[in-house]
This record gives sequence, C-alpha cells and structure tokens, in this order.
Amino acid sequence: MGSGIAQLCAQSGFPTRLYDVHINVLATARSTIEKNLQIAIEKGKISTDQMNKTMMSLEFVTDIKECKADLVIEAIIEKLEAKISLFQHLAGINTKETILASNTSSLSISSIAEALPRKERVIGLHFFNPAPLMRLVEVVKTQYNETALIESIVAFTKQLGKTPVVCKDSPGFIVNHVARPFYIESLNLVESGYADFETIDELLQSTGFKMGPFRLMDLIGNDINYAVSCSVYEAMDKPARLQPSRIQREKVENGELGKKSGKGYYNYS
Repeated sequence: MGSGIAQLCAQSGFPTRLYDVHINVLATARSTIEKNLQIAIEKGKISTDQMNKTMMSLEFVTDIKECKADLVIEAIIEKLEAKISLFQHLAGINTKETILASNTSSLSISSIAEALPRKERVIGLHFFNPAPLMRLVEVVKTQYNETALIESIVAFTKQLGKTPVVCKDSPGFIVNHVARPFYIESLNLVESGYADFETIDELLQSTGFKMGPFRLMDLIGNDINYAVSCSVYEAMDKPARLQPSRIQREKVENGELGKKSGKGYYNYS
C-alpha cells in the first residue's frame, strides 16, 4: 500500500518521499512502481515522459528524520500501538502545521489522535488496494478536526484523481464495516461444509462482483483482512455475527497471506 500511495502522489505531481527502515523493501518498492508505470505506458495511459517525471518526483529514504512534509501518510502494520509510536516520532520532527494521516483500514483515528500533541492535525486517509487504480478514498474525520483541514484533505484526494467520501471515525469506517459479512459469511459457508472457496468466488462473480471474497482476501492480504475483522469485532462488542473465522486465523498463522506470500486460498507462482 505504501508504494502504491507514493506512486499515486508522485504521478499526480507531488514531490514524494517513501520511507522504510529496510533498504531492500525500498528497492522492491522502486521496482514495483517502475513496473506499474511501464504497464501503464504499454496500455497507452501515460507517456514515457510522464513516467520519468513521476520517478523524478520520488525519493526513497531510510532515515525517518527525512520524513518532513506538509502531509505524512502512514501505511504500516495494522497495530494501534505501532501506529501511535510512529506518529509520535513524526510529530516530533515535523511542524505544528503538518497533517498526519493514517491509512488504517479500521483502527480508531481518535485513539491515535489522542496520543499526539496536536490531535486536531490527525485524520484518516484510507486508500484501497491497489491505490493507483482504486478510485475510492475514505476521509475519516474525528471530533477534533476543523472543517478547513477536512476540506484540504478532500481537495488533495481530488487532485489525485480519487473520489473522496467523508465519514466519521467508527469501527471499520464505511467500507470495511459493510464488507465484514461479505467475507465472514463466505468463510462460515466453507467452515460449515456448504461450498468450497472456488465455488463461492464463482457464484459471487456471476452475480456481478468483480472478484469473489477469497480472491479478494488474497489480494488484500489475509493478515490485513484478518486484523480488520478482529478490530471491528472487538470495537463492536464482539457480536456473534462478526466473529473472525478460524480458517482465516489459520491461514495467517501458517503464513499463507495471499498473493504477497505466494499462497493463500489459491496458489500464486
């Protein structure tokens, strides 16, 4: 997600820094971005000159002290403590005007904000995977945000060519709240022996969905999807209908995370 968001920002003309502690992760990110842009050239969506300008707008850094900007977008692991720790560090090296945005899929933006010195400058900016292609972005506001800041983030997402939807900070926001039954009921059907992964995927695709739940979970990452399910389940006071699936927990425990690991509900070569 981080590399996709960075590509999107640079492609839209914003000078962009992509940060990670591991240089090999950054090397992979650069390679992925170059590959994505090359595919876009082959499809006639951008020119070679646009690709070159995009890469010139990108900087890859391993020193967090270089993460100084008007807007910082976080896209790390879905753990509240890790996000708060990162934002506390970022708040310490940026100005009081810097906007700190989290790409979390379901964690409380308010909880992150309340742990920071300028909670009114913290907002949710939830992109969907793959970020350069998916049009929707959830702009998640808290009680601390002023209207002007929300409007500036909405304007920013429109500059990226996205469709922003403003929503209140709540479990799963809009999309992941609505999507939990899509995944969990599908997993329950498999767990109960009514159908297999492929049958359910084919059935839902035949009704108009672009992708079935199991292929979609493999694309998103089973670790991410499971973490969101657990987060929404806990935040909603553990309703039985939203209980995370044993099948998905086992996939995560076995390292079968989907496309990024080479195996999930399906095998990927």
